[in-house]
Amino acid sequence: MDCTYCYLPLRKIKNLMPLHVAQAVAEPVNEWAAKDPAFEVVWHGGEPLSAGREHLAALMAPFENVQHSVQTNAALIDDAWCKFLLEHDMHVGVSIDGPEDMNHHRVTRAGHPAFRVIMRGIQRLRAHGIPFSAIAVVSDPDPATATRFYEFFAELGVTDLGVNVEEEEGVNRGVQEVDPARATDFWAALADAWSANPVVRLREISRVLGFASSILHAQPPEPDPASALWDPLPTVAVDGGVVLLSPELAGFSDERFGDFTTGNVLRDRLDLLVSDADTRTPWITEFRDGVEACARTCGYFAFCGGAHPANRYFEHGGRMDGTRTRYCTTAKIALLEGVTQHVHRHQ
Repeated sequence: MDCTYCYLPLRKIKNLMPLHVAQAVAEPVNEWAAKDPAFEVVWHGGEPLSAGREHLAALMAPFENVQHSVQTNAALIDDAWCKFLLEHDMHVGVSIDGPEDMNHHRVTRAGHPAFRVIMRGIQRLRAHGIPFSAIAVVSDPDPATATRFYEFFAELGVTDLGVNVEEEEGVNRGVQEVDPARATDFWAALADAWSANPVVRLREISRVLGFASSILHAQPPEPDPASALWDPLPTVAVDGGVVLLSPELAGFSDERFGDFTTGNVLRDRLDLLVSDADTRTPWITEFRDGVEACARTCGYFAFCGGAHPANRYFEHGGRMDGTRTRYCTTAKIALLEGVTQHVHRHQ
């Protein structure tokens, strides 16, 4: 695929992770997984299945007692891949943006629409009884399309749905400005559609409801885990470089921050890189300053937890200590307000 909104800078270069990188990652991961039966290793970035079944199996082999997941565009999924996914008990996430007319940003390398190719792979998953989640990118959060958007995924039979409003980050620059009121109405309409037929776990709705539950039960609200400062989310690149907190920074470099990596698993253990992140990662201090500024100035901080590093960096001209971003406005503030509108309408 060559999606027009993709943030990856090197997606047209075929880079395969060497086995010794996976082996270096697996050693500390296996120790973590021994203490946490829900530990997950996610294969993502570009198209993981393009590595081929033999190589992907070899990369997975060093890991013990982990749940392997893959995020795929489904273009390569056939009966042989379905057998592989079942044999390795892999969780599957498919990237698709809704009905066919909502997928015009998802095109092949030749520039052709990719929807039918994706659906062919999804039909193989369904034929083999493989459950799958979905991630959708919404470039225009139009409330008039929210119901049809949700019903598509409900009919498709996805277990979970994550909705990402298109972001300006990486090589995806010049994203069209979204009216906050329009985004709010979109989330409200999406909540209406979900409430009428709650067969899909909708990630964003679940986040708001979880936050509301903590308030109602007088528990200290926790920031959204996806943006919490100390959820390290270590992303390991093909060369062993480790980027923390924000996978979207992988592959980029900056005069002040270098390549954004905390280190390399071929030189230092992953657990050491995570525990020593502050001293090893120049940009994290500036990012913390931005999070603290959000906490002082934004009434939505308890829900949001502060903007993601990549959004800050790309929207604030290379600074990590800026505060509100367009991502905050459309995907956090508008989300909370939209679901609140939905609840008020249905009281």
